[in-house]
Amino acid sequence: MQTDRLNALDVALDNEMSEREFYLKHAERTTSPVGRAMFRQLADEEQEHYERLGALHAAWEKDGRWPETVPLKVSDTIVGDTLKKVLAEVDRQPTADDDDLAAVREAIAFEARGVAHYGRLRDASTDPREYDFFALLANIENEHLASLRETEEFFLDPAAWYRRTEHNVLDGA
Repeated sequence: MQTDRLNALDVALDNEMSEREFYLKHAERTTSPVGRAMFRQLADEEQEHYERLGALHAAWEKDGRWPETVPLKVSDTIVGDTLKKVLAEVDRQPTADDDDLAAVREAIAFEARGVAHYGRLRDASTDPREYDFFALLANIENEHLASLRETEEFFLDPAAWYRRTEHNVLDGA
């Protein structure tokens, strides 16, 4: 059981670092302020996940059980606010290119796999602290997923995104 958990944490560590590198690469490549801000924020959050998972892995490997002393709190994600914040600060509507859209779609796939992986770890947990930790990570990855889907929607049809998020209503008056 412990070996399975450590192997699952190894996978999670590899995924978090791969995702971070992917996000940093695309933050540097894109000319879209929305894409740049979104990718940078995601990279920062994946780095934090990597650090927490690394501490957890080291302690678990050493003690052979869920650690008592590793600080396992992970900050809440702010990715969902990034799109709206950037759009409020830019002078013109940012454009995205095909590479931005492809990167967002690849990131959606990453995050969906993360939700599933942390969900499996959560569901296999017997310790309440372990359950809560992996539930938190699954929820954060799910929020990343939702934010990336919203970014995809914005890149595909900014006018429709603005209509939906600004809640404009035609009342015939």
